[in-house]
Amino acid sequence: MTKAKKPEFRPNDYVVYPAHGVGQIMSIEEQEIAGISLELFVISFEKDKMTLRVPTHKATEIGMRSLSSPDVVDAAMKTLKGKAKVKRAMWSRRAQEYEQKINSGDLIAIAEVVRDLHRADDQREQSYSERQLYEAALERLTREVAAVTGDEVAAARQVDEVLGLRAA
Repeated sequence: MTKAKKPEFRPNDYVVYPAHGVGQIMSIEEQEIAGISLELFVISFEKDKMTLRVPTHKATEIGMRSLSSPDVVDAAMKTLKGKAKVKRAMWSRRAQEYEQKINSGDLIAIAEVVRDLHRADDQREQSYSERQLYEAALERLTREVAAVTGDEVAAARQVDEVLGLRAA
């Protein structure tokens, strides 16, 4: 069995941390914790004004990954264009699934949440919790698309346009 090569993350790289979305590695530092020396990625989530320290040996295991490739972004946009798939389960169960998808760090799964919770202007009202999940997913999606393309405004416009087309 060949050991999977751990992806090399470097300072200034943008990465996706499942529970928080897109962050930027500021540095790699050594820190002694409980008498053990650990190598840590220092990741800044500028929009959330948050810094996270992740042990380098755990990064891949917890699902930290590089930004999606343009192909994955295209696939996510295709997913957005799709028809909403809303299960007939109780809201609490669906909400839990949406939350898991958002925190999976998987761009396609996040796009599914946006697609399923998106409401055109003429559709029924969203509950507060639906709107919270929708906005969280939309923000994650838009931020990663922006980090991949390097243009936040264009990313937001692209997502809006795709969702707008769907309503038509």
